[in-house]
Amino acid sequence: MTRLSVEMLAADPVEPITSAGHAQLGIAVLAGIAVIVLLITKFKLHAFLALTVGSLALGAFAGAPLDKAITSFTGGLGDTVAGVGVLIALGAILGKLLADSGGADQIVDTILAKAGGRAMPWAMVLIASVIGLPLFFEVGIVLLIPVVLMVAKRGNYSLMRIGIPALAGLSVMHGLIPPHPGPLVAIDAVKANLGVTLALGVLVAIPTVIIAGPLFSKVAARWVDVPAPEKMIPQRPSEELDKRPGFGATVATVLLPVVLMLAKALVDIVVDDPATTVQRVFDVIGSPLIALLAAVIVGMFTLGRAAGFTKDRLSGTVEKSLAPIAGVLMIVGAGGGFKQTLIDVGVGQMILDFSKDWSIPALLLAWLIAVAIRLATGSATVATISAAGLAAPLAADMSTAHTALLVLAIGAGSLFFSHVNDAGFWLVKEYFGLDVGQTIKTWSVMETIISVVAGGLVLLLSLII
Repeated sequence: MTRLSVEMLAADPVEPITSAGHAQLGIAVLAGIAVIVLLITKFKLHAFLALTVGSLALGAFAGAPLDKAITSFTGGLGDTVAGVGVLIALGAILGKLLADSGGADQIVDTILAKAGGRAMPWAMVLIASVIGLPLFFEVGIVLLIPVVLMVAKRGNYSLMRIGIPALAGLSVMHGLIPPHPGPLVAIDAVKANLGVTLALGVLVAIPTVIIAGPLFSKVAARWVDVPAPEKMIPQRPSEELDKRPGFGATVATVLLPVVLMLAKALVDIVVDDPATTVQRVFDVIGSPLIALLAAVIVGMFTLGRAAGFTKDRLSGTVEKSLAPIAGVLMIVGAGGGFKQTLIDVGVGQMILDFSKDWSIPALLLAWLIAVAIRLATGSATVATISAAGLAAPLAADMSTAHTALLVLAIGAGSLFFSHVNDAGFWLVKEYFGLDVGQTIKTWSVMETIISVVAGGLVLLLSLII
């Protein structure tokens, strides 16, 4: 791979493709990011094209030869897609199986049947967190919004009291927990241990989602009191099915990759001997590729066949799941290209030097970088990928646990204050029938709470472990 590794940084740093000073590099970074922001926000250019143009602009502003800038970008794109592309595809297949089979509806209906009254916001955050594990954020919203609207209407609940916990559960999963694209790319960029990151991510996610979900929803419901919009209640996927998979089998399938990856992390800690058969076995079954592949294969039976899907329909479901992620893959890949260009022009080393000169904790610096890019571009994924490239050198002397916390700090920063340049902002606004001001008071504030609380917990954990 062309990206800098921890060992290379520690022993013999790669010579940058330019010899520009810190001032020129700083201006080049700001100019490159400004190009991306303008192309996305002002000219409405697709993020893939904006990142491609921005990467080349960064290289030009930094004084790099164009051929070397192109090589850096294409190398980074290829490495990123190679590292996480298959995982994103497998996650999309599992998510599509969960949705089309009625498995997601089964989880929702079972939990709601056992919850009521004051427990309902907690039930919604639990539903969103479980369903949000294998699903992209936008897909999760589309699946959960009908449930949120129906529960709010039938139970006469405040829409925000039910909706905010669901949105918080989805957002926290999206920003902090692999196998979502952002965390996966950050793990790959800083060479973090996926199992340890997943374990610490869950530890950070639980209190974060409680504070930003059920607790904040009380305040949000007072700030914005709107009824559930009738016209936005679409048909649920399972309404067309004769039968649905069981609750236990569905939950077990969704949690299977998480359990396998956590088991690998636990064995790594307890055994800590790569030569033993036990660790070698868990290194295989707990790898993200095998864990997600196993969940997909199991899901074809526990979800697809349980819902009465024929072999042709199963094949069609898999095929339909891959088309929508083409854009995601290209954005993630272009983000990896931008990250590699940042590293190769010497920006990573500049960030490392600045962090020493300013005495800013590395985790806080990584969080701030992600916040700045999130506010500028509106994309949590772009913010995570770009910040991971900038912050990667900071992981050189970190322990395994602190490298995982670096990933979480970046993920937390990437969720900060969603506003009008974020597609998620408009998705929430339209589905909930809010105006811009109401969306800022609810959704935007909730995202900021998630970012600040998760970032604070990451810093606290860094003092303990």
